[in-house]
Amino acid sequence: MKYILHFVCYLFFAAGYSQSINENHTVFADKQYTALIKEARDSVKALMNAKKIPGISVCISKNGKIIWAESFGYSDLENKTPVRLNTKFRVGSVSKAITAVGLARLMDAGKINLDSSVQHYVPSFPMKKYPITVRHLTSHTGGVRHYANQTEFLNTTPYNSVQESIRIFKDDSLLFKPGSKHFYSSYGFNLLSAAMEGAAALQFLKYMQQEVFSPLNMHNTTADYTDSIVPNRTRFYENRFGKMINAPFVDNSNKWAGGGFLSTPIDLVKMGQALMAKKFITASTVEQLWTPYKLSTGEKNIYGIGFRIETDNAGRKQVHHGGVASGSGALLMIYPDEDLIMAITYNLVPQNMRSTQIAQVFLKR
Repeated sequence: MKYILHFVCYLFFAAGYSQSINENHTVFADKQYTALIKEARDSVKALMNAKKIPGISVCISKNGKIIWAESFGYSDLENKTPVRLNTKFRVGSVSKAITAVGLARLMDAGKINLDSSVQHYVPSFPMKKYPITVRHLTSHTGGVRHYANQTEFLNTTPYNSVQESIRIFKDDSLLFKPGSKHFYSSYGFNLLSAAMEGAAALQFLKYMQQEVFSPLNMHNTTADYTDSIVPNRTRFYENRFGKMINAPFVDNSNKWAGGGFLSTPIDLVKMGQALMAKKFITASTVEQLWTPYKLSTGEKNIYGIGFRIETDNAGRKQVHHGGVASGSGALLMIYPDEDLIMAITYNLVPQNMRSTQIAQVFLKR
């Protein structure tokens, strides 16, 4: 009954917040914000020129409504194919925030206990010197290692399942006693996705489609499959010594939950809107996602569950996650108190990407 009532609340949310946007186009703009959009558009163009980025897509939501979405440049330089609003980009570690929303659905349904041991949901994972809980994995405090080298980051080996992918690290020792330190680990999120499979009794990618992507109309979010034709997937690039080249081939099946999704800014903003509305996910669960984890030493870090929580120079609360992948990057930024959400994707990873300045434009009003 509780789950049915929760679903009914979501339907009410979806009906109230749906917008008609033609995502095959390159721009959607609310005329009420014309001056701010022009300023933000100029900022994006300046960023593209300064960083030599082939293609960018951006979306802004204010007070639960998308007010601007626009794409710039090319998704395919060889064929001069323009980026459109439905062009899919690798979002790298923003996948962790997406995964956290899937986890939140399990939390609200009472199907997972964050303080249970990992082995409760993943019996095949070996016992370690210290116990690891699901909560440790969500906050990067589990002591699970990250990529050992660039070869693991730029993986080319296909893995047929989450269970198969955790073999990469499952026999490695923990780096420290869980809960005592913060150490960023994409593999920790791989293990989290295995726990989610156990709790949901469903393969991770099927679960995410069923419980997150379909209900939120995130039609352009999917795994970065290498063995399938994915419509509207951008090409990926590197700027090597001033020369634009194709980014190296990768197979992200080694890290779906930690860094393997494709998405668009509009889809990421839809997810942010659902969190802000606190109907698709309950308010108490959103609060858990957006509360920094407290270490056993008493120290707080900036990571909650799938999101970083900080304040900007003006003292405004920021809830965010960025990501990089081979030839691509993304940022999802939420200002809860201002009800402002920004998402941006790009098909080249430049140094010192300062895309938060785009959101700053809309904080003036």
